[in-house]
Amino acid sequence: MSPRRNKPRSRGAARPPADDDLAGRIGTPAAAAYGGEDFLVRRVSGSGADKSYRCPGCDQEIRPGTPHVVAWPEHGGADLRRHWHTACWNARDRRGTRPQRSRNAPRY
Repeated sequence: MSPRRNKPRSRGAARPPADDDLAGRIGTPAAAAYGGEDFLVRRVSGSGADKSYRCPGCDQEIRPGTPHVVAWPEHGGADLRRHWHTACWNARDRRGTRPQRSRNAPRY
């Protein structure tokens, strides 16, 4: 068995320039349609999330440090922002709304 390489394989590999389109994608709002309305969507890295949120797609907690998506109506204010799990946001058209119940509420 050969030892693990601790140096990069190609030292002369070209790096993408800083003004490349991929460099600014993370954290930049993008447009998306949902429910007949236009939304602005921003991906949040795990290091950018410093408190917990409740995902409207699955009604579960998004823990601090978890990468997720923030979406808000294009013509709405900051108070309409919602934090979604990335998978819940991607599956938003295939899911129905989940009722929010307390633990002691009857399920009928």
